Amino acid sequence: MQVIQGAAGAGLTLPLFESLAGVAAATSPSKSAKPPVRMAIYYVPMGVIRRGFFPGEAETKIPEFVSEPEAKSLVQTRVGIRKLKSLAPTQQPLESVMDKVTFISGLNRTYRHGSDVHAQCGSCFLSSATGETVASSVYPLARTFDHVVADGIGGETPFHTLELSCNSHKDNKESIYFDNISWYGTGHVAPSIRDPRQAYDRLFGTKRMSLQRDITDLVLRDARSLQRKLGRVDREKFEEYFEGIRSIEQQMDNLSKMKSNLTGVQEYNVPVSNESLMPRGEYIRLMGDLMITAFQAGLTNVATMMIGPERWNTPYMFEGLFDNPVSHHVMSHNQKRFIGELLKIDKFYMEQFVYMVQRMSAVREFDGSTLLDNMIFTYGSGLGDGATHQYTELPIVVAGGGGGRLQQGMHLHCAEGTPLSNLWLTQARALGLKGDRFADSFRVETDLLK
Repeated sequence: MQVIQGAAGAGLTLPLFESLAGVAAATSPSKSAKPPVRMAIYYVPMGVIRRGFFPGEAETKIPEFVSEPEAKSLVQTRVGIRKLKSLAPTQQPLESVMDKVTFISGLNRTYRHGSDVHAQCGSCFLSSATGETVASSVYPLARTFDHVVADGIGGETPFHTLELSCNSHKDNKESIYFDNISWYGTGHVAPSIRDPRQAYDRLFGTKRMSLQRDITDLVLRDARSLQRKLGRVDREKFEEYFEGIRSIEQQMDNLSKMKSNLTGVQEYNVPVSNESLMPRGEYIRLMGDLMITAFQAGLTNVATMMIGPERWNTPYMFEGLFDNPVSHHVMSHNQKRFIGELLKIDKFYMEQFVYMVQRMSAVREFDGSTLLDNMIFTYGSGLGDGATHQYTELPIVVAGGGGGRLQQGMHLHCAEGTPLSNLWLTQARALGLKGDRFADSFRVETDLLK
């Protein structure tokens, strides 16, 4: 890891440049070390509208609300892996990256009675521990997959794991189990960073400065001096990285100005916070940019991003979709009435995922590959459907090549009874980790591996 120092003790962490390392990767790839393989999770709350997300379910009956998990498969799909050739309506944003992703259907989780359905959705998404291994809690929750992976691939990165959340609301009426997907162990949450400025300061700031000047201004002179020492490819890579940091700073400034200009409004007869009125997409993309830049600079190899909390009724402003903030959770309980709005939200969240996939694909590594080539980036939710609260047939999409170890551009439909943890075990194998089991897994899904 390289750092350039500027005024007031400011520093900016840099990606690895082959020019400075004396590595001629462009002319002698065999002599170059390989970039690390990274892993990231993009968690979506409240499940999806199945008729919009899953091929073949467009004409199925819109389900009624069911308070506890209702296990059912609405459409039978042929078990096995095949080329991904068509996309359902809310998957359409994936079209531009279709050859970079694999759609996985048929994965299930087991609901353990004793807690709210939504509480186990997010908190146990990366765990799903067996009842025998966790007897001290009603939640089937042990050390989550991101921390298990980081134990193996975290190396000497400054941040063993990076936990981000796109929920800045302060009106929490739920327990921590509804709003966290990363856990050190049973009952021990890994707190998420929710404010972009806080994330920026933690990742890139060497000192908290009272003037809050941007780091790129403080290191600009040394940065430009360093750039002149780089080869052509590295100069382009440096410019891309430096301007990326600058763009993040500008986005944070814009959101801060917008927040300061907002005034509270009344909707649904309850107070709506200023955070509700901030553009949802801008907020998510900014947090995504921070995560991607952390990967690019070698600050971490493992990150999780929770796009929204489970069950919270707090409304959000989905810019471009609705005139006023809306509550995703409230609408998910009445799909017949809000089917159009819910389909738009599902597509909206997929668009933000695709934005990050495209950003990863544009980041060049020192050996000529891309960040996405060396990434396992999983989109998923702990519910297969928000109205029935079903824990079966979860919506899962995996982007990235995993360092050349994962299939891409495919659709895998798993055999009945396949647990989600089989996917985590398979990803662990792709990441080079040993072990024959994780949580309630029972096999590696070898069709996903090259």
